[in-house]
Amino acid sequence: MMMAGDRRPPGDLERTVMETLRSAARPLTPREVQNLLGGDLAYTTVLTILTRLYDKGLLDRQRVGRAHAYSPVTDEAGMTVRRLHQVLDEAPGREIVLARFLGSLSRRDGQLVREMLRELDARQAPDEGD
Repeated sequence: MMMAGDRRPPGDLERTVMETLRSAARPLTPREVQNLLGGDLAYTTVLTILTRLYDKGLLDRQRVGRAHAYSPVTDEAGMTVRRLHQVLDEAPGREIVLARFLGSLSRRDGQLVREMLRELDARQAPDEGD
């Protein structure tokens, strides 16, 4: 149990949640993950972590009643994404690592990244009616 003022290392909670999901025999709901982690974390904290991991492409989810059940992605692309996130979470100077990586891309890969970022921005832009 952590004391007041104690902070987890960056990525520690995500790693713990991923380990919990990997050790499960089936997809788990946020409440089940919360209970397996000892119940010390707020439900909203667990849900936020699961949502972030899903958004990063590290988890699959399926509807179970009113909630979702989450499981680790097992395809090769998903595993590569997971490893990249681990490296970034553990690296001092995240921005430096990202800048050097982007600077090392071929012209073709750089163009592909730019196109993907434009598409992502377009999907995340608020509707004009909002």
